[in-house]
Amino acid sequence: MHLFAILRLLGLLLMLFSITLLPTIGVSWLYQDGQMLVFMESALVWLIIGCMMWLPVRRHREELRVRDGFLIVVFFWLVLGFAGALPLALTAYPELSITDAVFESFSGLTTTGATVISDLDVLPASILFYRQLLQWLGGMGIIVLAVAIMPMLGVGGMQLYRAETPGPLKDTKLTPRITETAKALWYIYLTLTIACALCYWLAGMSGFDAIGHSFSTIAIGGFSTHDQSIGFFNSTSIEMVAVVFMLLAGMNFALHFVAWRSRSLQSYFRDSELKTYLVVLMIVTAITVSYLYYTDTFIFIDDALYAGLFQAVSIGTTTGFTTADYFDWPGFLPVMLLFASFIGGCAGSTGGGMKVIRFLLLLKQGHRETMRLIRPNAQIPVKVGGKPMPDRVISAVWGFFAAYVGSFVVIMLFLMATGLDQITAFSAVAACMNNLGPGLAGVGANYINLSDPAKWALSFAMMLGRLEVFTLLILFTRAFWRR
Repeated sequence: MHLFAILRLLGLLLMLFSITLLPTIGVSWLYQDGQMLVFMESALVWLIIGCMMWLPVRRHREELRVRDGFLIVVFFWLVLGFAGALPLALTAYPELSITDAVFESFSGLTTTGATVISDLDVLPASILFYRQLLQWLGGMGIIVLAVAIMPMLGVGGMQLYRAETPGPLKDTKLTPRITETAKALWYIYLTLTIACALCYWLAGMSGFDAIGHSFSTIAIGGFSTHDQSIGFFNSTSIEMVAVVFMLLAGMNFALHFVAWRSRSLQSYFRDSELKTYLVVLMIVTAITVSYLYYTDTFIFIDDALYAGLFQAVSIGTTTGFTTADYFDWPGFLPVMLLFASFIGGCAGSTGGGMKVIRFLLLLKQGHRETMRLIRPNAQIPVKVGGKPMPDRVISAVWGFFAAYVGSFVVIMLFLMATGLDQITAFSAVAACMNNLGPGLAGVGANYINLSDPAKWALSFAMMLGRLEVFTLLILFTRAFWRR
C-alpha cells in the first residue's frame, strides 16, 4: 500500500471538491437567502483539511496499484459523504441532525434520491441548488473527472478509473489513453446536462428549476426542488423531456461518445445491452399503462399513458422522479416497478441497479444451463452481440449477484431489527441499494421517520449500490490487507 500517495491524492481531491461550492455560494449571493456564510465556512474547512492531508506528503508520487485504486475510491466517497453533510448540518433551514445530514449527503452523492427533508418549496435557494449539485457531481463520479487531470498532478489514473467505473466490461477503452477517455465521458455528461436544462426551460420551467432538474435527471438522481417532484409542474411537455433524458442517461455513455465521434447512430443499433434495456422498459411501461387504465386508476387512456410511461421510465432507470404516489397504485404495480429498479440502467451509465448487462448475462446463462440439460455434451457459449463471453465474466456476474443478495438480506434483517415492518424494510433496502430513492409503505414519500441506526445502515446500502458491492466489500477481506 502506498499510504502516503493515497493521502496526497485524497487531499488533492478534497481541495478540488471545495471548489465545487463556488457555484452554490454564487446562488446564495444572487438570491440573498442568508446561507452564503454557511457554504463559505464549509468550503474553507474542506480546503484546510485537504491542505493538511496534502502538504506533509506532497512529494510522494508513486504509481498507484489496483488495491490503491480501491482504497482511494472508497475512502474518497466516505470522506466526500461526510464533507458534503457539513453545510446541511450547519444550516438552520432545514434543521438537520448529524445523522440526517449525512444521510442526505450520501443520498445525493450516490444519486439515490432518498430524502429526510420535507417542505422543499420553502427552503433557501442555495440549499436546494446544493442538493441538486451533489447529485450531478456524484452522477458520473467526481473521480472520473479527477482522472482527467491526474497527469497534471503526477498520478496515474487507470487504477482509479477501473475501481470507480461500474459494470463487468469496465476494461474497455474508448481512446488509447485513459485520461482522454475520462475527458470524453465528462464532455458527453456536460453536453447532455446543458441540453436537458435548455429543454426543461423551453418546456416551461424557470431557469433555476431547469438547471437543478437537469443535474438530477442526467445524474439519474431524482432530487427535486419541490415536494411534488416533477408532478409540481403539471406539464406533459416537462414530463416527456424528463422521459427522453432519463432514457439517454440510462444508456452507456460510451455509446453516446462513439455515435458522436463517428457521426452515426449505428453504435446504438448494434448494442445488445441497449436493446435489452429498451425492451425491458417497453414491457414494464405497457403493463403499467394497461393496469392503470383497466383498474380505472385513470379514466382516460392518455392520462394512464403519460403517468405509466413516466413512472415506468423513472423507476426503471432508478431516477426516482414522481408525478404521482406510485406506492399507492393498485395491485402488483408498485412491487413490479420496484423490481424493475433491480435491473436499472446500462453499464457505463449514471443509472443504479445491478445493470442491464448483468441481467442479460444471467438470462443467457440460465438458458444455457437449460439447454445443457437437454444436450449434456453440447458446447454452448454465452454470446452478447454475437461475441462469446469469457467464463471469467460469467463467473464474475454470478459472484456479484450472490454478494448483492447476501448484502441485501443482511441489511434488510438489520432494518427489521430496528422495528420496521417487512415491506418497509424490503423496499428501503431495494430503493437504496439500487440508488432509486422512493420506496414503499413507510418510505414511499421520505425517510424522515426512520431511526438513526436504520439511516446509517441505508447510507451504507447506498454506498454498496454506488460502488457496485465488491469495490466496498473487498476492503473487509483479510486478503486485501495482506502484503
